[in-house]
Amino acid sequence: MLQILIALLPDFALIGLGAALRGAVPQAAWAGIDRVNYLVLFPALIFLAALGRTPDGADLLVLGIGVWSIMGLGLILTWLVRPLGPERFLDFAGMWQCSWRFNTALGFVAIQGFPPDYRGLLSIAVGLAIPVANLLAVAGLSRGNAMSARRTAWQIATNPFLLASLSGLGLSLLGYRPPELLLAPVARLSDAAVPVAMLSIGAALHWAALSRLDAFKIAISVIRLLILPAATWAVTWAIGLDPARTAVLMVFAALPTASASHVLASVFGANREEVAVVIAQTTFFGMLTLPLWLMLVGSSG
Repeated sequence: MLQILIALLPDFALIGLGAALRGAVPQAAWAGIDRVNYLVLFPALIFLAALGRTPDGADLLVLGIGVWSIMGLGLILTWLVRPLGPERFLDFAGMWQCSWRFNTALGFVAIQGFPPDYRGLLSIAVGLAIPVANLLAVAGLSRGNAMSARRTAWQIATNPFLLASLSGLGLSLLGYRPPELLLAPVARLSDAAVPVAMLSIGAALHWAALSRLDAFKIAISVIRLLILPAATWAVTWAIGLDPARTAVLMVFAALPTASASHVLASVFGANREEVAVVIAQTTFFGMLTLPLWLMLVGSSG
């Protein structure tokens, strides 16, 4: 537990630094930073995560069904509490995505306490989940932006997150890894994605908003951090899933929402401050819940 708590501290420090810099950096500059993150930095992170290890058929079947079911449950449960959310659908869609998206970087931090081969399994799960997560998020945000069906389809097909994840997973399935000389700059961009996003979240966040726990935000945190991992634990226990895949699915289910949710909300014109609040709240609460879920998995593995 202490390892996870310590690992989260740098993220909170960067959010605090972003908040401190909010007034020193023009709003237009923060919008530009979000755009660079959306087009370049996060796609690099996603590509490398999806590249991962070459999956076999059982990995694809079990982990694919697992992560898609977890995300689908989050989507459905949050839709059921739609009346508690913002009236404007675009603002709801910006927050809605927080119930099924996941913090990839924190996932790889959390899996460090397990055997090395678990990291390979997590990379497969992430590679399978990212295309679906982003397709759903872009579809909802595009619809909320009153785009035509054709324009929505184009936004989904050209989404940098989707293209990066499909490219990485495709190369992994083909068993091809680009030369390290080509991957080196991608890795450097990937390293910058999370810190830059955390700074931007801090800049968008008024810290007093952390105490604004309305019914909709509470529902998202409960769904994201308690219901999804509890349901995952119950199902994996009931079917007798092996410890490795159980641990990976539990880590995935228990993660706070993705900082990239804030990037997408900003790009599509949703209320970025409210999304930033949800990200911060799930991350804060996740500091308490994620170690507990990991302890549960570790004690039964």
